[in-house]
Amino acid sequence: MADLTLRQIRKSYGSVDILHGIDLDIKSGEFIVFVGPSGCGKSTLLRSIAGLEEITSGDLCIDDEVVNDVPPSKRGIAMVFQSYALYPHMTVYENMAFGMRIAKVSKAEIDKRVRQAAEILQLTKYLDRLPKAMSGGQRQRVAIGRAIVRNPKVFLFDEPLSNLDAALRVATRIEIAKLKESMPNTTMIYVTHDQVEAMTLADRIVVLKDGHIEQVGTPMDLYKKPGNLFVAQFIGSPAMNIVPARIETAGEVTAISHIGANKVTVPLATPASANGTEISLGVRPEDLFIAAGADYLFEGTVDYVEQLGEVQLVYVDIGQADLPLVTKLPGNVEVKRSATVRLNANPGDLHIFGTDGCSVLQPQSAHGQTGPRL
Repeated sequence: MADLTLRQIRKSYGSVDILHGIDLDIKSGEFIVFVGPSGCGKSTLLRSIAGLEEITSGDLCIDDEVVNDVPPSKRGIAMVFQSYALYPHMTVYENMAFGMRIAKVSKAEIDKRVRQAAEILQLTKYLDRLPKAMSGGQRQRVAIGRAIVRNPKVFLFDEPLSNLDAALRVATRIEIAKLKESMPNTTMIYVTHDQVEAMTLADRIVVLKDGHIEQVGTPMDLYKKPGNLFVAQFIGSPAMNIVPARIETAGEVTAISHIGANKVTVPLATPASANGTEISLGVRPEDLFIAAGADYLFEGTVDYVEQLGEVQLVYVDIGQADLPLVTKLPGNVEVKRSATVRLNANPGDLHIFGTDGCSVLQPQSAHGQTGPRL
């Protein structure tokens, strides 16, 4: 078991700053996922925790002990890399046992740990195979098994599934989820650019951008209550629709009009800003539905339809320059290209962001017209 505390962690290469004062508390037994665009610093942060990168300033603590100057081998950390890094001339058993042999662990203890790890990862029948006789997903499980046998306090995963095809990625992701269930007291930190991995695996997600933490929360916290425009559009696929709008106050009721189009009246949980304030109105594709009556939020022309079977993605031109509105509708709803459609959303599913990109107002949930839920 291990708690991790990061205080003002900075990493620079010469005059180039990569991490800008990272503060983060990770509880023992948590599964934490770092996400963000390429170059945001997530792998650098992971390697700094592992000790593979020297921290420029700040303190990294494991169980209240500052480990900035502790070598990687002494931190109680095991890391699984993007590449499997298996010895091709060694069997699965020998690959998993190699590190313990170097550490002079007894043969009996090595055998015990290897076979326990193989049982957890369903590798027992492959122990005598060479890596070349195994699939990519099986090789990645061997790499994970090599980490398990060290009995680490903390597991670090650096995009372990990115080299796998789609089907193997799903299967191996499920194996990692089962691994976490079988090791509930082990802290795991996982780096990925794939938000599906983040949403399905994480206890909490850390969203990074340009070396800063944008938001930390459970997957559903980030999905339902993004703290700013970046998080709103990074979490969720397809991304949240963002439309320029303004606020018009009228007593306790606020009318939000997206510029050049229709108005929607939204009861707000917090006081409205000044009349005429420009904002960004956000709505997720899955929260939009075909308007049944005269009330609607958006009107436009269907530009393109992606039929995916159970659902379809409908791209609607509402007059925003080169930025169609995307809605996710049930696959059995008939929508034709070039047709005019009116779309609505429940007020409680709208997100309102100020000119600085931060979430400023939270709509109240309201009853009324609802669309099909996917």
